[in-house]
Amino acid sequence: MIGLILAIIVFNLIAFKKCKRLSKNQIAHIWFYTIACQNLFDIYVDFKYHGYWYFTKAIDWSGLPAHILLLPPVNMIFLNWYPLTSNLKTKGIYLVLFVISILIYEMIAMLPQPFGYFHYGWWDWKYSAILDPILLISLLKYYKWICRIE
Repeated sequence: MIGLILAIIVFNLIAFKKCKRLSKNQIAHIWFYTIACQNLFDIYVDFKYHGYWYFTKAIDWSGLPAHILLLPPVNMIFLNWYPLTSNLKTKGIYLVLFVISILIYEMIAMLPQPFGYFHYGWWDWKYSAILDPILLISLLKYYKWICRIE
């Protein structure tokens, strides 16, 4: 639990102190989009098929902060520093480096308790390496759509 609490504090501090590009409206949209997508995915991979889980395989209160407070600030950080006006190569490098950062963090979150809180079932880091760029590009498309309709 210590690792989760520290991660939530650090990611939220970075997101809310350093992210200057995002408006309050965009932050609200990103926050709820992230929660909706994560929970939709976790209903199947986490709860139904036990691919991975937070703390225990069961649905429990201790996993709730991971579902609502951990990923939205990470997505805010990703979007805030995403090189929107740069060339495709720069965007690709940023995406690859961000995914590598996520994978490293995932490994840290799998440390034994009290610092670790994330566990693999049949899931593997390779699945994350494949899906994370897709999810981040999806988030980026959603962000661009929000910007257009504002």
